[in-house]
Amino acid sequence: MSETITIETCRIGPDSPCFIIAEAGVNHNGSMDIAMRLIDEAVLAGADAVKFQMFKADKLVARSAPKAEYQMQTTDIDESHYDMLCRLELNAECHQKLINYCQQKGILLLSTPFDEESADELDLLGMPAFKVPSGEVINLPFLQYLAAKGKPILMSTGMANLQEVAEAVEVIRNSGNPPLALLQCLTNYPADPAEINLCAMDTMTKAFNIPVGYSDHVQTNEIAFAAVARGAKILEKHFTLDRGLPGPDHKASLEPEELKALIKGVRSVESALGDGVKRPAASEADIAKVARKSLVAKKDLKQGTVLCREMLIAKRPGTGISPAMLPWVVGLRLNRDVAKDSLIIKEDLS
Repeated sequence: MSETITIETCRIGPDSPCFIIAEAGVNHNGSMDIAMRLIDEAVLAGADAVKFQMFKADKLVARSAPKAEYQMQTTDIDESHYDMLCRLELNAECHQKLINYCQQKGILLLSTPFDEESADELDLLGMPAFKVPSGEVINLPFLQYLAAKGKPILMSTGMANLQEVAEAVEVIRNSGNPPLALLQCLTNYPADPAEINLCAMDTMTKAFNIPVGYSDHVQTNEIAFAAVARGAKILEKHFTLDRGLPGPDHKASLEPEELKALIKGVRSVESALGDGVKRPAASEADIAKVARKSLVAKKDLKQGTVLCREMLIAKRPGTGISPAMLPWVVGLRLNRDVAKDSLIIKEDLS
């Protein structure tokens, strides 16, 4: 059984509900008003945390870096990757306001740092954990820097093979060994369900004995439900106020009502998993009386008859002697007359 980690009052592990992160990311479009409205929607949906990003465009991307294909399709093609990120920055002052607002609303705020300076600023703001994006899995110096701060790390593993994940885990463990969880992820927007590979969650759980979850970029919710049913202890999903808004991630995000449906569905899946003990549910008791069968007289039987198999048949209802008791009943004697199609009851036998 994997270990349990704690982020403020939220527990993540085998005996805890799935920790659901509503990923606002850069869907605020640089607007604090939109950012706060995203927080409101995350609260209404029932998310455990809402997550943004902190980065410095100057430290994140070279001026000549191209956009990803999905970014080309969702933003102005004449706008550079660098310029796009510049208008999507949320600085420390903005994050402080968002933290204060989340505290008022009763939801945990998380943020993903993309550089050491941003990590330092989030640390000073009291960020309770660091979310590491898939692109940083191979950035071992950065992982070493984060781990030394001692705060829990939630690391997405998109684009990585198991060896790369193992190297990242080793660096984190050797650099302070903070609480750590991994998320299976397909880094494509939107993601193709056929490439998700949920079974990799099992592989990482066995390899590292730490909580494992799933970061979902599929446009619908069924893969997220499957991940939770398979044991994901963390679920991260992008959301937006409106998929029609301009910006790189809106089109691959859930709208507010879809986010509510996701979280309601996850909690339903969790309730359906149960405790693993095979037993009838309380609600089945009345149905069992109707749907199960009992031993019934196949013909009129007289008092004193010694019962044999040919005299009995299994029929509904299930309120008499179970057919499983047939070997015990055969050879017993009736102490009263029993009409055809009548239940045989224990009091009839001697």
